Amino acid sequence: MAIAEIQPPARPVAAAAPPSWIRPGRTLLVASTGGHLDQLHRLRPTFAPQLEEVEWVTFDTPQSRHLLAGEVVHHVPFIRPKDFAGTRAGAAAAIRLLRGDRYARVISTGAAVAVPFITTARSLGLASHYIESAARSSGPSLSGALVSHIPGVRLYAQYVAWTAGRWQYRGAVFDAYRPQPGRPQVAGGLGKVVVTFGTQRGYGFRRAAERLAQTLPQVCRADAEILWQTGSTDTSGLGIHSHDLVPTADLEAAVSEADLVVSHSGIGSALLALKYGRCPVLVPRRLAHGEHTDDHQQLIAGDLSRRRLAVQAEADVVGPEHLLTAATMAATTVAEPPAFILQPD
Repeated sequence: MAIAEIQPPARPVAAAAPPSWIRPGRTLLVASTGGHLDQLHRLRPTFAPQLEEVEWVTFDTPQSRHLLAGEVVHHVPFIRPKDFAGTRAGAAAAIRLLRGDRYARVISTGAAVAVPFITTARSLGLASHYIESAARSSGPSLSGALVSHIPGVRLYAQYVAWTAGRWQYRGAVFDAYRPQPGRPQVAGGLGKVVVTFGTQRGYGFRRAAERLAQTLPQVCRADAEILWQTGSTDTSGLGIHSHDLVPTADLEAAVSEADLVVSHSGIGSALLALKYGRCPVLVPRRLAHGEHTDDHQQLIAGDLSRRRLAVQAEADVVGPEHLLTAATMAATTVAEPPAFILQPD
């Protein structure tokens, strides 16, 4: 295992005194890069009781290096979704890191990297907490289903609707945002637009690229600045200047200045837009078109649309009306998000 050490509308949870049943000691926060890491990073300050020393396990990517700058980070080999060979390799890495008395608990938001680390943690008697992704509004993911069979794991859903048994609701990452009065329509057309399809390897989104290349000129000025981050998508012949990967700092700067953000319906991309007060147009990838491993992105888009924090549109039909509506919407960050009260260790 390559390990890099870097120096140092939701249902409210009833108020409670900080519980005393969380074991003292260091916490290992585990998440795949992308939306899973983004969620865990944003939930960490809301955990109650507040965690003491923490370290991180994730993949070595520009996102993780930017997001976790100044933290202690253990980089492990990349594990693709539903990659069982990679999961076995992850188990060996987990054993090397977790054995001994260094940690009191593991907390994870998934995805595949959660399985070997939580399995190993429980085999060593460490407390383990698994928070299902906000992408899963109707039931657990494969990783969530797998860890739910491990005795003693504390399980959390980010939606009240499907909590039952060991799955409990203690809050959701989207609780930190609220819609606010909209922005005025930009006269003369949009001047700055960000289009991002994320950076996950192996899954293109040509359908969305083709449609947006046709539609964006209808709502933008002739001299508009459009930043395209298209990941694995083939954009040849579309007449656009695209980037496989935009440095995180540059992408954040562009989003902060954008009149409009259009994104695949990934958690990380949605959270990035909301962070800067933008309500994005979310375009779900579809399994039937080979754009993802399942259709969970539809669930993300649907939930944020119901919260009035995004506009949902399918790749084949996204049009000027979706783009212009989103450009006049705005979001704000809640000053004090509800506490995410952890279950007893």
